[in-house]
Amino acid sequence: MTVDVQPTHGTDRVITLTREENIEVDTIARYLAGRPPRQLDSTAWLATARELSSNLPVRLRQMLRRFTWDAGLDGVLLVRNLPVEPDDLPDTPSVAGSVQRESTVPAAAQVLIGLQLGELIAFREEKSGALVQDVVPVPGMEAFQGNAGSVMLSMHVENAFHMYRPDYVGLHCLRNDHDNVAGLQVASIRNALPMLPEAVRKVLHEPRFFTEPPASFGDLRSAPEPHGILGGSFDDPDIRIDFESSFPLDGEAEQAMAVLGDALRSARRTFVLEPGDLAFVDNRLALHGRTEFTPRYDGRDRWLQRIFVHRDFRRSRELRPEGGHVLGSAAPAPSAKGD
Repeated sequence: MTVDVQPTHGTDRVITLTREENIEVDTIARYLAGRPPRQLDSTAWLATARELSSNLPVRLRQMLRRFTWDAGLDGVLLVRNLPVEPDDLPDTPSVAGSVQRESTVPAAAQVLIGLQLGELIAFREEKSGALVQDVVPVPGMEAFQGNAGSVMLSMHVENAFHMYRPDYVGLHCLRNDHDNVAGLQVASIRNALPMLPEAVRKVLHEPRFFTEPPASFGDLRSAPEPHGILGGSFDDPDIRIDFESSFPLDGEAEQAMAVLGDALRSARRTFVLEPGDLAFVDNRLALHGRTEFTPRYDGRDRWLQRIFVHRDFRRSRELRPEGGHVLGSAAPAPSAKGD
């Protein structure tokens, strides 16, 4: 079920695959999933995936290209009816840090689509640097503000503290919760901006805020630089904030952040994902979060798989050792070379 999905900027940002398109994606994904070494993080496997992604259904590729050109007012794209059979899946993982390393049909389909948006990336300190990560409830971590929790997840830009945060966050539903109430929440600055007075917008553009690494990065310590919450165009800005990890530096900045929070809550939309739904959130324009749900830990709990995508892969090269897909949080020191 999808809640409150509307066309934006004159373009529908939802595509439901036909039966024939579903079969096309399934055929390509099954072939890719079986290609050696059957490891999602393998350079050779990703090279094959990159080539095969050009064979996805034309209508799907057209929608993906349209989304990269303009993510619309909501900053989210929903691809529906991907090949997922919940009854054929293994039990939902229930351990902290769970990831998907071995190629499967759902993971292969998600990777194929993500590679039409850009290049997959991951962060060394988060989820052991895996490119495809499980978002599942973990016993004893219900109140955790991260992917292992089941309470309401605060609205945030993914890895807002990082200079090379993802451009897109892909969330692929393999199972929803038993009660079908867990919803992906998205709030776009494009929808919230008209609610912000000009004086507030000016403050939000100034470097009067800082953002710490989220809890999912463990014990990572950094000295965050002051930054603006809004950046770029004053009329169509990017946004950088995590309401759990971003903090104002003065009273006026605190008031501006509170006004922004109210506007984003008013602009928030909720998408209840079904198995086979893949949502891409434009991480430059929109925050995302999650509504509360009750896990049962019976092997059939909510299970999403997550990927991160960079449009410009080259810009993060300094943090990717040997040109791989996993970023550190600081550039390595240059090696000393003798004459």
